[in-house]
Amino acid sequence: MTITRRGFLSASAAFAAAPIAMPIALPILGATAAPLPREVDVVVIGAGTAGIAAARRVMAANRKVVVVEAAAQIGGRCITDTTTFDVAFDRGARWMHNPETNPMIKLARGVGLDVSPAPSGQKMRIGRRNARPSETEEFLAALVRANRGIDEAARGKLDVSAASALPKDLGDWAGTAEFVLGASFAGKDLKEFSAIDKARAQDRNSAIACRQGLGTLITKLGEQTPVALSTPASRISWSNRDVSVETPAGKIVARTAIITVSTSVLTAGAIKFAPDIPKRTLDAAAKLGLGSYDHIVLQLPGNPLGLARDDILIEQSSSTRTALLYANIGGSSLCSIDVGGSFGRDLSAQGEQAMAAFAREWLTKLFGSEATAGIKKTSATRWNASPFVMGAMSASAPGGQLSRKILTEPIGCMYLAGEATHETLWGTVDGAWESGERAAEAALRRIGALKEEPADVPTQSTKRRRAAPPRN
Repeated sequence: MTITRRGFLSASAAFAAAPIAMPIALPILGATAAPLPREVDVVVIGAGTAGIAAARRVMAANRKVVVVEAAAQIGGRCITDTTTFDVAFDRGARWMHNPETNPMIKLARGVGLDVSPAPSGQKMRIGRRNARPSETEEFLAALVRANRGIDEAARGKLDVSAASALPKDLGDWAGTAEFVLGASFAGKDLKEFSAIDKARAQDRNSAIACRQGLGTLITKLGEQTPVALSTPASRISWSNRDVSVETPAGKIVARTAIITVSTSVLTAGAIKFAPDIPKRTLDAAAKLGLGSYDHIVLQLPGNPLGLARDDILIEQSSSTRTALLYANIGGSSLCSIDVGGSFGRDLSAQGEQAMAAFAREWLTKLFGSEATAGIKKTSATRWNASPFVMGAMSASAPGGQLSRKILTEPIGCMYLAGEATHETLWGTVDGAWESGERAAEAALRRIGALKEEPADVPTQSTKRRRAAPPRN
C-alpha cells in the first residue's frame, strides 16, 4: 500500500475507528419492545449493526422477522452515550467509510441525522513538543516501509505474522508504527496479526462522521424492526429444515436464522447449539478472536492541551505501550485516550481506575502536569469484560485469514453475519452492515422469498463490493 503524507493525514481519523463499546445504562432511542412471536420466517440473534441490517432486509421482502438481543439497548458495538457527560459521544465506533458505496450514509440522512466527512488532521508528538515536518516525514517513511514489508509477506505461500514481516530499519518510530498498524488498527499486536488479513483490509481513508453519533444512527435505523431487548438466546436447535431459539421469554420457531454474535461469544459457548456447530466453523471463529481496544474519556474544560476540535495525536514511542489521543470531540471538552492490543488488554483488566491513572500519566508526559490538573470527570470502556461481545473487532491470527470465508458458509438453515465475516471490511461498521444484508439475502433465497441470482448477476451487496475503489 502506498502511503503519502497527504494520504496519511486524511486517514488520521480512521486510526481511531475501532468499533468498540461498553454496554451501559443508556436511554433507548426508539427501540421496539417487541412481544416475542412464536413463529417467524427469520429469527436474528443480535441487534447490532449486522442484525439491524439483516432484519431491515427481511422486512423489505415482506417476510416475518424478529430480533432477539441480550443487551438492554440496540447497537451492539455502536453505543452513543448521552448521560455520562454533558455532551453525546460514541463509546464505540466513531466513523463510517467508503461514502461512494456505503448505503448507511444515505440511510443516515434519510432519518434526519447529520453526516459529513470527518475532520482530517494528525499531530505527532515527541516528548513535550510537536514533531518537526522532517520528523513527521521520517515516521511516514517508516510506515511506508512497514506496510510494504507486510504486503510482500502477504504474497508468500504461508500466512505469517505481520510482525515478522517488518523491516529492521524503522528507527525511532518503530514502536509507533507497530502501534498504528497493529493495536490501533486491529486491536492486536502485530505478532498476533495475520499479514494477509492486514494486506487484504480495504482502505478506510474516507472517514464519515455522524454528528449525533453512530450509536444513535443504528438505533434510529432499528426503530421499525421488531426487537426483543434483554432477551438472550440460550439454546438454538437447528436442522436443514428449521430452527428453534430458546430465550427467557419463550421459544421461537423459524425457517432460518441469522446469528450476528461476535466470534468470541460464539466460541465461548454462551449459546448452546443442538447439534453442535461444526468444528470447522468453531475453529475458524477461534482464529478470528476479538482484539482489545478501549476509550478512556476525560472531561478537560478550557482546552488545557491547546489542541483543535477533533485533533488526533500520536506520540513517538519506543514500544506499543502508548495511546492515541482524540481531542475536543465534536468541539466539546471531551478527550479520548485510546489503548489497544496486549497493553490495552492488560490495562483494561486492571479496571477503570487504573485506566484513568494511565491516561493522566500519559498526558502529563506529553503536556505537563498543569494540563491534567483540571480533569473534571473520567469514564472508560472495558469491552473485554462485556459478556455480550467480549472484545473489540475481529483480527485474524497468522494462518487464519481464510477463516472469514468459512464463516460465510451456511450451517444447516443458519447463517452467520457480523464484521468478522467480511473479508476486506472486517472491523468496521460498514462491513458489519453489508454482512447482515448479505446473510439476509441468502436466508431469503433459502425460503423462496428471493429468486436465485445467476452467477453473472450480482446482488446489491455484491455490487457495492465490486464498486469499492481498489487498494493502492
